Amino acid sequence: MTPRALAYARLVRLPNVFTALADVGLGLMVARGAVPWLTAALLAAASATLYCGGMVWNDYFDVDQDRRERPFRPLPSGAISLAAARRLGVGLLAAGFLLAGLAGWLGDNFDATPAVIGGLLVFAILLYDRWLKRTWAGPLAMGACRFLNVLLACSAAESLPWALRLHLAAVVGLYIVGVTWFARTEARASESAQLRRATGVMAAALALALPLPLHLSPGSAFVLFPYLLVAFGLAIGLPATRAWAKPDPVRVQRAVKRAVLGLIALDAILATAVAGAPGLLLVLLLPPALYLGQWLYST
Repeated sequence: MTPRALAYARLVRLPNVFTALADVGLGLMVARGAVPWLTAALLAAASATLYCGGMVWNDYFDVDQDRRERPFRPLPSGAISLAAARRLGVGLLAAGFLLAGLAGWLGDNFDATPAVIGGLLVFAILLYDRWLKRTWAGPLAMGACRFLNVLLACSAAESLPWALRLHLAAVVGLYIVGVTWFARTEARASESAQLRRATGVMAAALALALPLPLHLSPGSAFVLFPYLLVAFGLAIGLPATRAWAKPDPVRVQRAVKRAVLGLIALDAILATAVAGAPGLLLVLLLPPALYLGQWLYST
């Protein structure tokens, strides 16, 4: 990878793109094959493109802070100019919205749902990056972005009950509220009490996931679903508790990276609640994310 390509990969947080694809995979899994492959590909491309666009605007609006705290990043270091980042951010969000709209073409009919959700997602991304990130509402806004991303993933499955769609989206959205809250002061010393409360929000998301099988007929949910949730909670909770004990940037960032990439595993576990054991196939998105994460930061 050339230095310029590496800079752009860092700007869009390339390892994290697999978490957006996992959200789409979750929607496709619970749809049980009801989404045509071309529509699925368009939804995946839309989600990934919107995520990358959000990351570009995140760094664009944070450039002054990054000059002080993270001068090695592509924009403050000058590896990518602000003008180039601005053009890229506009192009990615526009392309993501267009791809979402194209996903609504089902044969001779047009379903506006993907386009509407895609438009709301663009609005939520810009609202978070430009105005809400440093306010108390920042974690809620980021959670709303993930909530909408899951709804976008489910938008082409007309037969999927809205109660199930909203439940899945709420679990992922609430989890990201906790992760974002946990990461708010990752570049400097954090407060243990704040980290504990943020971890509590992540735990609440896992608790909210437990009733998912109630949307199904009795006995059709994957029997290991609740145990997988507990195992996931331990995997995310252990680095979080180490960060409580010593809330320095290294430990907090390590816990945040585990929680962010762990979203892939959470999506896989949620998929098993509806689609059974095949939902675990989403974990295959984790190795490339971890591999790229050796060279590219995720936070």
